[in-house]
Amino acid sequence: MPEKDFEDSSELPDISRDARKNIFDGVRLKDINVFGRLNDVDFLGRLYDLEYLQSTDIRYSTAAADIRQHCVNNRDWDEHWFLNDARFNLMSAPPKKFIQFLCEMLHPAVRFDQDEVLKLLQHFNEHLEPHGWQLVEAEKITGRPCYKGQNIQNHHHHSVLRAQTAADALDANYMKKEIERARDAIDTDPALAIGTAKELIESCCKTILTRREVPFNKSDDLPKLTKALTKELKLTPDDIPDKARGVEIIKLILKNLSALTKYIAELRGLYGSGHGRDGEHKGLEPRHARLAVTSAIAFVDFVTETYRQRMK
Repeated sequence: MPEKDFEDSSELPDISRDARKNIFDGVRLKDINVFGRLNDVDFLGRLYDLEYLQSTDIRYSTAAADIRQHCVNNRDWDEHWFLNDARFNLMSAPPKKFIQFLCEMLHPAVRFDQDEVLKLLQHFNEHLEPHGWQLVEAEKITGRPCYKGQNIQNHHHHSVLRAQTAADALDANYMKKEIERARDAIDTDPALAIGTAKELIESCCKTILTRREVPFNKSDDLPKLTKALTKELKLTPDDIPDKARGVEIIKLILKNLSALTKYIAELRGLYGSGHGRDGEHKGLEPRHARLAVTSAIAFVDFVTETYRQRMK
């Protein structure tokens, strides 16, 4: 067989040709080498049996030979030649085949620059999610993540994915565990989900403050940590020019974003896990927990992205 280890995906949602094109257009615009540290033959050989596939050059008998001639010995094929090559059929192949190609682009053996991996991961998922797909971490090799395609099955996967990407950016495995705990508890244990939402924000604040070498006390509460982080990352509305369009709206959003952590901490005190309750206590419903978790993730996503921008 020309393809290696591809699952049958006939019952899975498809990915449009436009989305596939936009993914590779974005890679081109970001000036990122699709094959990373490998050459065309070595990369494609991880996915296809190039000795089985036929050559398009009459001088050679296999795809391995003609690709090596035109992409390694000589570079006379376009950088993205493989997109229009019928042997790979990437633009109309079943979604699992296309997604495995993307996952291979992120593999540690292919791409070592973790910042570049995260940029690609975010770019891929932005175009895959509207079609019911996302790339998620499957395992680690020497401490670096490998990814797999996952069919999105519920409506809050997008925000959870954003938080997982933020945790990857901070290399914070404990944040990943908090994200998974919050996600899994929304419907089954709303109190735990609300409590974990507060812990997630606290972990994010402490991680970034530590990375920025900003001192804080272990006893500092969440509003105090948020205030220190807001100041360090210069999230305050004073940074926005008064002449900017919609400046008042932007300022209001940023003020409410900072205040959000205070409200989640208070909600956790009233309804979240970690506090004893009397026999008459009535907890909140999953919809309230979902609101708390999604709000916490919005904060984590924004401040992490800002942190990465400040590091450039």
